[in-house]
Amino acid sequence: MRYLTLALTLCCVFASSALAIDDYVLGPDSERHEGVPQGKVTQQEPWKSKVFEGTVRDWWIYVPAQYDGSQPACLMVFQDGGGMVNEKGQYRVPVVFDNLIARKQMPVTIGVFINPGVFPFEKPPADPKAKPRSNRSFEYDSLGDQYARFLLDEIIPEVKKNYKITDDPAGRAICGNSSGGICSFTVAWERPNEFRKVVSHIGSFTNIRGGHVYHAMIRKTPPKPLRLFLQDGSNDLDNEHGNWPLANLEMEAALKFAKYDYKFVFGDGKHSGKHGGSIFPDTMRWLWRDYPGVVASAETK
Repeated sequence: MRYLTLALTLCCVFASSALAIDDYVLGPDSERHEGVPQGKVTQQEPWKSKVFEGTVRDWWIYVPAQYDGSQPACLMVFQDGGGMVNEKGQYRVPVVFDNLIARKQMPVTIGVFINPGVFPFEKPPADPKAKPRSNRSFEYDSLGDQYARFLLDEIIPEVKKNYKITDDPAGRAICGNSSGGICSFTVAWERPNEFRKVVSHIGSFTNIRGGHVYHAMIRKTPPKPLRLFLQDGSNDLDNEHGNWPLANLEMEAALKFAKYDYKFVFGDGKHSGKHGGSIFPDTMRWLWRDYPGVVASAETK
């Protein structure tokens, strides 16, 4: 009966996709407001990784105005960081953080925004428009602890040279879109003693590099102390790697079965950040709802 119900649900979901609107828009929490203290975003020197040998990447650090160094701040790491840190992009994370931190709807949180690595050219290419080879899929879609080690052994110690960051895993969150979404899950799955809050938008829980096994692993592994937010849409991808809506529905069913602390928002969006960006402020309120010092609101339910 459970499988029949799931099949009927999927039929309804995909049959309605032809009527999809995908008209998600940003709300007031994603806009600048007079009187709200603004944090500072600083682009860092390009990072040459040892864990991902030969790669170089851009990255940024956001520090809220309320951070004074007297207490450790929470930490949130973003994959594909260049898009997430952009104040004109789909997420506008620094703007949202400023608004929510000012209202104490999330804790004082330092944001780390990291682009995937690239392999720089050994010599100037003949085509001036040529781009260096990206390491994104290997870093993000692979299972295992390599990306977690990259964060814990390289990036976070570098951040700690200048800022106090909490060692409490409940005060550390990680977020990403698509392959960055499954990457975020993998980090927390591998290191729940370091990261316990995960946000995955349009997560690629498909067979790009084996990620389709996660829903089965969740069911057969003792629950880990994680809080997870997942978002996807009925018009997301369907290709040789798998079906993104179906994969995220499988993840939701597995998390429910294993009694995780999770929330899944399913809409009619495509493979983009429009839906995730439109609900990002509410996502943050839900994610941080019971952290010390946070004032709960109606959107945290």
